[in-house]
Amino acid sequence: MDKYLGKKLDGRYEIMEIIGIGGMANVYKAYDVLEDRIVAVKILREEYMDNEDMRRRFKNESKAMAVLNHPNVMRVYDVSFSDRMQSIVMEYIDGITLKEYIEQQGVLQWKEAVHFTVQTLRALQHAHEKGIVHRDIKPQNIMLLSDGTIKITDFGIARFARSEARTLTDRAIGSVHYISPEQAAGGTIDARTDIYSVGVILYEMLTGQVPFEADTPVSVALKQIQNKAALPRTLNSSIPEGLEEITMHAMEKDAAKRYQSAAQMLRDIDEFKRDPSISFEYKYLNVPLPAENSKYTNAIQNARKDQKKVKRKKEKTKRAPIIPVLAGVTTAFVIVTAAFIGWMIYLNNPFAPVEDVEVPTLIGLKYDDIKISPKYENFKLEVEKTDYNNDYGKGVIYDQSPKAGTNVKVDSIVKVKISTGQKTIKLTNFEGMDVKQVIAQLKEWGIDYDEKAMFSDTIPLDSIVKTIPGEGEEVSAGEVVTLYVSMGKEQKQVTVPDLAGISIEDARTLLQNYKLQIDKVTYDSDYDGEFPDGTIIEQSPAADSMVEQNSKINVTVAGESSGPIKMSLFVPLPASVDRDVEMSATQDGEEVAKETLNPSNAKVWKPAFEGEGITEVNIFFDGELYQVYELDYDQKGHRILHNYADEFEE
Repeated sequence: MDKYLGKKLDGRYEIMEIIGIGGMANVYKAYDVLEDRIVAVKILREEYMDNEDMRRRFKNESKAMAVLNHPNVMRVYDVSFSDRMQSIVMEYIDGITLKEYIEQQGVLQWKEAVHFTVQTLRALQHAHEKGIVHRDIKPQNIMLLSDGTIKITDFGIARFARSEARTLTDRAIGSVHYISPEQAAGGTIDARTDIYSVGVILYEMLTGQVPFEADTPVSVALKQIQNKAALPRTLNSSIPEGLEEITMHAMEKDAAKRYQSAAQMLRDIDEFKRDPSISFEYKYLNVPLPAENSKYTNAIQNARKDQKKVKRKKEKTKRAPIIPVLAGVTTAFVIVTAAFIGWMIYLNNPFAPVEDVEVPTLIGLKYDDIKISPKYENFKLEVEKTDYNNDYGKGVIYDQSPKAGTNVKVDSIVKVKISTGQKTIKLTNFEGMDVKQVIAQLKEWGIDYDEKAMFSDTIPLDSIVKTIPGEGEEVSAGEVVTLYVSMGKEQKQVTVPDLAGISIEDARTLLQNYKLQIDKVTYDSDYDGEFPDGTIIEQSPAADSMVEQNSKINVTVAGESSGPIKMSLFVPLPASVDRDVEMSATQDGEEVAKETLNPSNAKVWKPAFEGEGITEVNIFFDGELYQVYELDYDQKGHRILHNYADEFEE
């Protein structure tokens, strides 16, 4: 049995089942008890814990995914690296791989293939803008959700484009059926490598097969380098010509002839979607020259021979005495040149002295003001650079050359650098993110930070509780952002009071003062002691025990139970959803209600509950957490704890 099954990692992730076995790591389905959600936990396999290269790749994956925030990229919630275990906690995706879907369908309709390709390119455009090259784009690393959304996963061999560190294993790594020619040959790899892989996936979706197959991976790699794939329309005649051209252009062997960015390929796809009959004529860019003995070659050669004959004939008929002609031309040139030089000397008088002037101070002045001011008419201003500057406002000169006080000639050029103002960054929502990831992002933006610690009941240890300034506020490079970092829950302990002989209602009131609450209530109808029916005769933990605040106390009451109390909830549904969905409810972790209905018609869902004391109810919308309620059966009331309903509008 797997050693992680049934365990709780980092005190919050309850491992439920294994859902994926990879060469480097295994993936588990887990329950996050703090956030009350299902997550995927990727754990580096134990046999690789001492393998430095595998550990590096695993950390690189978490670093790459942590800086990405895109609906088509699997999200990372948490990371943990220690000598004992390395794990990445990610968004749980209930779906199948695009490869599995292709194998099920055989050949995809071109509209569906375009739909998946557009999402893949948008995700890659976001990654490339962050400087990340995936390097292993393949349908096995693309997850397909039930609503047709795709998410790119497995950034295990991704590389930051700005990174200069490369190893031998970095050079030709990836899945051989989808790697680019330069990747197979161990050449330079950049964003265009991912574009080639997207082209191969599009080819496979449209034709039902990969471009190159062979008996060994090495043979496939050689074909990626040397062979040209069969045109998709020869395998599936229903493919529009324009889409075939897009596919083959993405799969150009020479990266310089390929789409240079995801944005370029998306533009062509947008044009194709507007007009599926479009032809891009990429096929004419690499047309081979005609055979040497073709009629076109012969015609070109014959024309050149005729031109040479005509040229030789003209030279014979028009040849004149060379020396007299050259002498006349030279004399005329000398006379004209001398006259021109004399005229220029007369006009400009270069021998007249030019006055020296002192360069004034331009730094701190607005460029638009001085360029029209007569005060500076003795100088020619030239803008050398415009750039962000934290010390000078927009349009203000922050540097000049020559420096102020230098003596120069009148009409000398003075080069200036102009500020475009402070570089400002709009802060995103960092709540719940690991502090190390946030600090790395702030450093990349050039923003200073200050850390402060605070307790939090909801934010895990070493994660951001809040920032000042907060989400949506703009800060400039050099400014300080205060990071409030969670120390976890404040573990305050209290003494459990003695509840013997008092009623349930009085016990609840008493426990509230101690920040405690009653959990389970049992009844003892055979009790024959000193306390009257309806009062507490036993409790756990016992009186005078030390427990943490918000702990729950179990009690036993003398006499018969009056029976469970029944309550109903009116759960509002998103009116924009016009399809059947499954609504379900759990009470204290146990499912108690389930119903299939159409939100646009039903408007509300009315689940019924029964119980005693205070319980927690979770409402699920097609398996996703929708709302969380607290039911108080004693008071016959409820309050909502968490509401995610707005996220389900369509």
